[in-house]
Amino acid sequence: MHSMTGRDLIRSIIARRPVPRCAFWLGNPHAETLPLYHQYFGTSTLEELHRRLGSDFRWITPQFLESTYEHPEGKGIFDIWKFKKSLGEPGPLAQCTTVKEVSEYDWPRLEYLNFEECLGQLCAAGAYYRASGFWTPFFHDVMDLFGVGEFMINLHERPEVVQAAIDKVCGFYYEANERFFSVAGNLIDGLFFGNDFGTQRDLLISPAQIERFIVPWLGRFTAQAHRYGYQVILHSCGSVHRVISTLIGAGVECLHPLQARAENMDAETLRRDFAGKIAFFGGIDTQEILVRGTPEEVRSEVHRVRSLLGPHLIISPSHEALLPNVSPENVKAMAEAATAPPG
Repeated sequence: MHSMTGRDLIRSIIARRPVPRCAFWLGNPHAETLPLYHQYFGTSTLEELHRRLGSDFRWITPQFLESTYEHPEGKGIFDIWKFKKSLGEPGPLAQCTTVKEVSEYDWPRLEYLNFEECLGQLCAAGAYYRASGFWTPFFHDVMDLFGVGEFMINLHERPEVVQAAIDKVCGFYYEANERFFSVAGNLIDGLFFGNDFGTQRDLLISPAQIERFIVPWLGRFTAQAHRYGYQVILHSCGSVHRVISTLIGAGVECLHPLQARAENMDAETLRRDFAGKIAFFGGIDTQEILVRGTPEEVRSEVHRVRSLLGPHLIISPSHEALLPNVSPENVKAMAEAATAPPG
């Protein structure tokens, strides 16, 4: 068991089978952060950095490769940010008041998909866990398409219009994943997809609204992944404690990134309420410890989280897009503590 590859280790962690140790993922450092880490660690690519630090996990999504969606006019899958410059600004569906108007929007089309580049990356991934599938941020996409204010109002005043947009966005992602999974096969280990349902203090929408608008499609995405033999990892920043049982019921097997300082998302509370029911992924605080702590404090925090949430834990930052304020010295301390033998 001690000779397990990263791929086998994380598969076993998410399946909650016996494992020799917790796993580790560096995360996905921000583009402005990478040069600082490359200079410190003597690396030149993200893959070299992952290997240098002992990451067991690789995130290879087709969603963010330009070659994946080859629109003849150069459009992206959802070109929302051509319409707006901030989250609060109205989006292209802001004035839609009927289902018919939603259906007439220029939705992305499946015939423009091309998976060649992503399949090549999956083939070259080595003996690491391959998390893939479309990132599928449908909650954000729909919120952006309306604008935050319009979205929140429509949830109450025109729920059928919001539902129509959700169905369009999710319908595209579901069929895109169907095409992708059918050619990727066993190159993939788990569906990794992300929707931030929480703020620092609580949910963005009520548990009842999550049950009504989110869970039906969430269940379809998890069932689709399971049909292909994939595990399911859901990313949601913020305090999602109130709906973790709902997420488990919808088929989620592993929860990322465990925003450590969000309400009721601390390691002690998660252990108390959900240990043995779901695998954990993340939990090393990027708001205080990794930013302001000493390397020794970082090591101590990793050991503490490991002792509480392990062994079915992938140790990782509580936000994967590490910013330049997280020093390479603290990243090194996190990696060393995460990959040290237990005991």
